[in-house]
Amino acid sequence: MTDLTNDIKETKEIKDKSKDSQAKLEQIVAYDEQFYLPVFGKRVPLVVDHGRNVYLYGTDGKKYMDMIGGIAVNTLGHNNGRLTRAIASQARKVIHCCNYYYNEPQTLLAKKLVEKSFADKVFFANSGAEANEGAIKLARGYWYHKGTPKPKIITATMSFHGRTMATIAATGQEKFRAPFGPNVPGFDYVPYNDINALKAACDSETGAVMLELIQGESGVHPADFDYVQAVRKFCTENKILLIIDEVQTGVGRTGTFFAYEQYGIQPDILTLAKGLAGGVPIGAVLANKMASSGFVPGDHGSTFGGNPLACAAGLAVIEEIESKNLLANVNNVSAYLQKKLANVAKKTHKIAEVRGKGFLLGIELDSGSSYDVKMKLFEKGFLVSSIGSNVIRIAPPLILSRFQAIKFVSALQDVLQGKE
Repeated sequence: MTDLTNDIKETKEIKDKSKDSQAKLEQIVAYDEQFYLPVFGKRVPLVVDHGRNVYLYGTDGKKYMDMIGGIAVNTLGHNNGRLTRAIASQARKVIHCCNYYYNEPQTLLAKKLVEKSFADKVFFANSGAEANEGAIKLARGYWYHKGTPKPKIITATMSFHGRTMATIAATGQEKFRAPFGPNVPGFDYVPYNDINALKAACDSETGAVMLELIQGESGVHPADFDYVQAVRKFCTENKILLIIDEVQTGVGRTGTFFAYEQYGIQPDILTLAKGLAGGVPIGAVLANKMASSGFVPGDHGSTFGGNPLACAAGLAVIEEIESKNLLANVNNVSAYLQKKLANVAKKTHKIAEVRGKGFLLGIELDSGSSYDVKMKLFEKGFLVSSIGSNVIRIAPPLILSRFQAIKFVSALQDVLQGKE
């Protein structure tokens, strides 16, 4: 066979594969439009086939650097050996057992989280919204069982705590609540990073304050250190429970295992989810001894929460973070990434601000559409999310290397400069 014949054959194979992948994409898009509730708006035209390391591979045969990490979920990237072995091993034993019985992975994961945190007790759910529901119930249950009900909970404007009925009520963004009224009562909203507004909103009915340390869904806005310190002091002095929502910031995302460690405080209740099991659905409520008394037998529960499969995955994620010293990697690569992004801001004059901690960063654009930038990055093989009209959010796996980070920065610079 001549070289020319080989070239013709290879060209035909590439074209055939491209036609097949395009046909599959069109079929999946058509099925999605026909059968799936249209809650996600216009999706990126990618059908994911498999993943490896920090990359996702589409049915189109292309690879994409996953700089959003499943929205802060894929802690270890894709196809991590320790995690996949733990899931497969547990699946061969038992995937689910009810909470009538003891569950070894559940118990061991609870023990591990207590050892790594302020907490004395843990409860497992299936998502961040469920974890926040549990935290809200626990706080209200605490005051109920003391005989002095205090149902009011203060949260921040522009916060996001989930999409269930109680957690949209806790969320300080009207757009999430408006279609589903009447909303669950008992929540008041105050400006973020404003201690005086928070103090003014509290009264004898206030049982808890609920905050994110970085507001991820409104554009990646970190809390001020002095503000968090003041909130903790005020809550302690006024016997108000402090709930910290670390659904997005927990499990190493910000460079410490919990973001609260960087603020020099301890909450009374904390919630985790996204990154805890590396992609297997899980949520967790952590509480100190005092707050834990908010639940007595029969007050709360979950059919699937804390199932053996999810908890085995959670244990594997924590073991991998510890054994590979991934927190050091987050701090090292994040500092490098932010330095390079600052250089891009100077060169292009298209970035107003880069903010966040660790591997949860918001890149605020000075001009242009964040959606357009997201789609141009997609065309170059990089996956990010856009928030509002002008913020690109990145939350890559904790294994991201400097080499991979600079590839992303280079692509972003090209996009902002209008290079193909």
